[in-house]
This record gives sequence, C-alpha cells and structure tokens, in this order.
Amino acid sequence: MDFLEPAFMQRALLAAVLVGITAPAVGIYLVQRRQALMGDGIGHVAMTGVGLGFLMSANPVWMATLVAVAGAVVMELIRAYGKTRGDLALALLFYGGMAGGVMLIQVGGGSNANLLSYLFGSLSTVSTEDVTAISVLAAFVILVTVGLRRQLFAVSQDEEFARVTGLPVRLLNLLIAVTAAVTVTVAMRVVGLLLVSALMVVPVAAAQQLSRSFKATFILSVTTGVVVTLAGTVTTYYADVPPGATIVLYAIGVFVLLALLAAPLARRRAKAAEAAAVDGCDSTVPAGRKPADDVRV
Repeated sequence: MDFLEPAFMQRALLAAVLVGITAPAVGIYLVQRRQALMGDGIGHVAMTGVGLGFLMSANPVWMATLVAVAGAVVMELIRAYGKTRGDLALALLFYGGMAGGVMLIQVGGGSNANLLSYLFGSLSTVSTEDVTAISVLAAFVILVTVGLRRQLFAVSQDEEFARVTGLPVRLLNLLIAVTAAVTVTVAMRVVGLLLVSALMVVPVAAAQQLSRSFKATFILSVTTGVVVTLAGTVTTYYADVPPGATIVLYAIGVFVLLALLAAPLARRRAKAAEAAAVDGCDSTVPAGRKPADDVRV
C-alpha cells in the first residue's frame, strides 16, 4: 500500500474515483441517445478552454468547463435545428477547438508536456486546486444524473413520448449536453481529453452485456468505471505508463470479459424461453389431440 503515501497519488486516486463515477453516469444517457462520440467532440472543444487558461493565467479546469459547456450547447442546438450542413458545422467546431487549444497553449507559454498531460492524462500534475474543482463539478454531475434519472431516461429513450407527457424536452436535452461537457473537464486530468469519451461509453457497453434494466446497467457501469480508474491509476504508479491509455485498456478488458460471460448466459436464457414456450403450447393442447400433432401444424 505504499502507493497511498505520496500526496500526488492521494489526489490522483480521489480524482480517479470521481471520474469513474461521473463518466459512466453520463455515458449511459449518451449511449441511449446514440451519441456515444459526443464526449470526444466536447473534448476537442475543451482544449480551447485549456489554452485560454494558460493564456490568462487561470485554472485550466474552470476555463475548459466554461468553453466545453458553451460548445456542448452549440452542439445540441446544431443537432436539434441543423439540417443538411449540420455535420459540417460540428466538424468545424471540433477541429477548430482542438487547433485553437494547441495554439493558445503555445502562445500562453505552455510546453509540449503540458499539452500531453491534458490530451492523455497525468497523475503527477493533479494539484489540490484541480481536486477541488473536480470535486465541485463531479457533485453537480452526480446530482443531475441521479436526481433527474427518470426524466433524463425518458428523454433519451423517446423524445416524442417525453414531450407528450409534458416533460421540458429541450431543456433536458441541453442539460444532458451541459452535464456531458462538465464530465469531460472532470475526467481530463486523469484520462485525458482524447480518451475521456471511451470511459463514458465502454463501461456502459460492458454493463449492458449482463444487465437488462436501466438501474442495473447504471450501477454496474459506475462500478466498472471506479474499478478500472483505480486499477489504472495504481498500475501507472508502479509501471510508469500513461494513465489514460491504461484505464481505457482496462475498461476494454472488462468489456471483453463480460461479453464472454454473457454469451453462455444468453444461450441459457434462450433455451429457458424456448422451453417455457413449448410448455405453454403443451398446456393448451385440446383434449383428444397429441402434442406432436400441434407441433407439426
């Protein structure tokens, strides 16, 4: 347990736990909405916020949050109202955000090491100020994703039905986008902006291999997120490997493992359902007729 002694590891582990909770908690709604790559796009935009932080000598986490939220709102508006040129507008937003961030970091006096730490994560650079910002933002994400889970699930499942029931669909869609943006900035110090989308999607996909209900998927995906972020952080301390890549590879490993476990379970469920159907048919065979006759018919 010597990895708990360094102060930077204590900060990194706390940040890892918060990332492991928040990323899948938001990702489950994005996966349901078929917007699995939204986090990747927001990560590109957030890079401009990081660059502005260096340029203005401000905390890059807070600046990235402001820019990512603004970018997420624009993305949601393009999704809702964009027509044939919507994809082009999103592409310009994503690539412009990344290019602008790289340029601003260099102009603001940042180094390539600073750039790489935000792109792929870095444990040693997580400061006390970063942990404070991450904790506040994570609290917001958890409050939204858990407190409004019924409303967010309804909107993610079927917007038209949610609108008929009287839910503020447009406001909830914007809230999902803003929460995803906040999650990206929460995770960027540990996983990195280029890999945060994987942590929002892969644990959810892994959980869906075994679970059927929304509640079970939510709990299992968050559990998976916490386990892989902690495992990746500890591995990085001992093996000196990139934290973001390590965490994502662990998440993919969990997905493969659960997929292998789910295959025989699915076959058992199919056989049980088939047997139940056959038993149901047998029980409804009229008197005087043989079950075999009904099977042939």
